[in-house]
Amino acid sequence: MPSVLITGGHGGIGLECSKQLASTYGMNLVLAGRSWSRMESVAQELRSNYRVKVRTIALDTSSLGSVRSAAAQCRQLLDSVERDSLHAIICNAGVRLNGYSYSADGYEETFATNYLGHFLLVELLFDLLLDRGRVVFTVSGTHDPDTTDGKLVGAAAEPDAVALATIGNDRTRPLSTGQLYSTSKLCMMLHAYELDRRLRRSGSSIGSIAFDPGAMSGTGFLRGMPRPVQWLAKRSVMNRVIRRMGVTMGSVDFSGAALARIAADPEFANASGKYFQSNDGQLIERRSSTVSYDERRALKLWDDAKTLVRLQPSEEPSQLR
Repeated sequence: MPSVLITGGHGGIGLECSKQLASTYGMNLVLAGRSWSRMESVAQELRSNYRVKVRTIALDTSSLGSVRSAAAQCRQLLDSVERDSLHAIICNAGVRLNGYSYSADGYEETFATNYLGHFLLVELLFDLLLDRGRVVFTVSGTHDPDTTDGKLVGAAAEPDAVALATIGNDRTRPLSTGQLYSTSKLCMMLHAYELDRRLRRSGSSIGSIAFDPGAMSGTGFLRGMPRPVQWLAKRSVMNRVIRRMGVTMGSVDFSGAALARIAADPEFANASGKYFQSNDGQLIERRSSTVSYDERRALKLWDDAKTLVRLQPSEEPSQLR
């Protein structure tokens, strides 16, 4: 049975997704994240409960060095286990920080963690994906300024990779922490669609899919919401109010299971280039923001990201050029 690599697969919806991949689909797992001890504990539980192979890799997606090291380790692990291969890469890990901080590479940390690190990880491991494999991006409805999600968090800014990587460090006007988050998720949306276009042009059977798990108690999305919204979210009786406001509401159980379905179930084999949203117990195919379909912006974002992560020509898969 092939493996699924998931970043942040040891907590929240990532953990529920990992459980579903193992129990429902019998997938082997590669968990990648920053908390080594927590990952090892989860890995042991998954092995014991579902009798699948679970390996762990230390990965900090904000650090390009860590991404390169993790990609090399992933290759080694898969080669050492009956030449296992990848069915899917799930780019699930993400942060929403309070204030500005910068990565070891000097890039704004929200952008580096949510977008740049995953960009590089997919580039370095893409050739391991099986035919009809998938790349799944955990995104957010906050990327769309025309939705309640986007309005509450802060309208996404221009998806300029160079500006976003250096913002606050070069005398540019700073964005709010909500805008940093929503813009990083817009970049992931643009990237998911650009990846799909490149795959279709190359005749590849691999899919690129975007998934919004919705807001849920305890997640970074809700922690960054206005305090009245946070207060309401903690009281189940008030969930109706939040929904009436138009906030996209998910749950750990449903959204995690939905993420696993998108990554592994045959029903999503032809879902490349689509955007799905978990909302109120339903998995719905949606249109994303108008800007997210802008091919010119997506191409510039891709090219600038290659420069920022210092991607070498030999590292770029031929199907993605």
